[in-house]
Amino acid sequence: MSLVSPTFDAPLLRKLGRPGPRYTSYPTADRFQNGFGYRDYLAAVAHRRTRQSGTPLSLYVHIPFCASICYYCACNKIVTRERDKAAVYLDYLKREITMQAALYDGMNRVDQLHLGGGTPTYLSDAQMDELMAHLRSHFQFAPDAVGEYAIEIDPRTVTVERIASLRRQGFNRLSLGVQDYDERVQRAVNRIQPEVQTQAIIDAARAFGYRSVNIDLIYGLPLQTLATMATTLERVIAADPDRIALYHYAHMPHLFKAQRMLQDADMPGADAKLAMLGLAIERLATAGYVYIGMDHFAKPDDELAVAQRQGRLHRNFQGYSTHADADIVAFGVSAIGAVGATYSQNAKHLTAYYAGIDASTLPIERGVTLSMDDALRRSLIGSLMCHFELSVAAFEQAFPIAFADYFAQELAALADLEADGLATVTPDWITVTPKGRLLIRNICMVFDRYLESGQRHSATV
Repeated sequence: MSLVSPTFDAPLLRKLGRPGPRYTSYPTADRFQNGFGYRDYLAAVAHRRTRQSGTPLSLYVHIPFCASICYYCACNKIVTRERDKAAVYLDYLKREITMQAALYDGMNRVDQLHLGGGTPTYLSDAQMDELMAHLRSHFQFAPDAVGEYAIEIDPRTVTVERIASLRRQGFNRLSLGVQDYDERVQRAVNRIQPEVQTQAIIDAARAFGYRSVNIDLIYGLPLQTLATMATTLERVIAADPDRIALYHYAHMPHLFKAQRMLQDADMPGADAKLAMLGLAIERLATAGYVYIGMDHFAKPDDELAVAQRQGRLHRNFQGYSTHADADIVAFGVSAIGAVGATYSQNAKHLTAYYAGIDASTLPIERGVTLSMDDALRRSLIGSLMCHFELSVAAFEQAFPIAFADYFAQELAALADLEADGLATVTPDWITVTPKGRLLIRNICMVFDRYLESGQRHSATV
């Protein structure tokens, strides 16, 4: 399919913006059940073996530690300067990897790895060597030219030498948190990060042969204005990253204690935030970036853009991915995996995570086994999120339903969004219009059987 830029319609976005899921999974993580546990996960892995699945795995490793707190952050993290905690965590992490690897013996080919956090480079260089050696001794990694091995980087915590070391350890993709280059904004969110420091890391990544560099930005932070956003965008575009993620800041101080440090009087209003989004879309398109979906932009020759054109794009807990068929094996506190028709999440607190491993079981705390209805809605939502269209005939081939009958209620509800110009619906296709691409979550929410009022989600725009 062709890559089409979204149409920015401020009045429509203002009218339809509402809280909603990001659909990194369906059912979404707030629907996971505490009754799902270790035995359910074992059954999912056993079923994978009976399917004789030859598809490679995707590994996710969660490193929760940070040396300092960024006031906007809503990640599962532990802020501490007690470095011995990382040594203890690494020991338990390796034990979990060993247990998981035993389950995947004979089907342990890995094409994708992602280290997230927290701050993954909170681990020392020696500890990262130890972790990567342990993973490679238990899983069969694809060659560097084939595999996608990514790590999230806080440029304040690494040196050029560390970037070289991470490349030696096997990483070939970097994701850098920038958020904003304005000094006043940085002070307000407690993340002082000079541009020269960030640029040195980007230059090092290019010099040492990383295949891809991603930069994360946030709009809606305190003291941001249209002028500061314009300056930040200019500097980011000059840095020439392969991908840019532009997130809408979700201010939920009732849920995240650190956000209470931000002053309400400093927060930009709804109209200002919409103007920042419109400016970013315009500037990035002019610079040659294509809109992948949600908050992701990429160069036309980037693998995400290529996968979208070829109909291979997928969405998971790390965002958009080119590995649509890969089961995700997750390690670490709070980490979420996806195997077959299941999702599973590890314990969210270190004490429970450690207790599970000490009991010689995987520390799975909750999850879900998908019903047939879940599976078909997951497929439908995934197609809309990644490709902005759905072939009814192809869907009916994949699932034993009559689409118009099965989704009669949803199609009636979709008519309102069609009237607003977000989608066109025919007996054969659902197609998201350029105007509807920025509101794709609204469209997907129509098909979410679990969606309830009062649930806590970020705004769709």
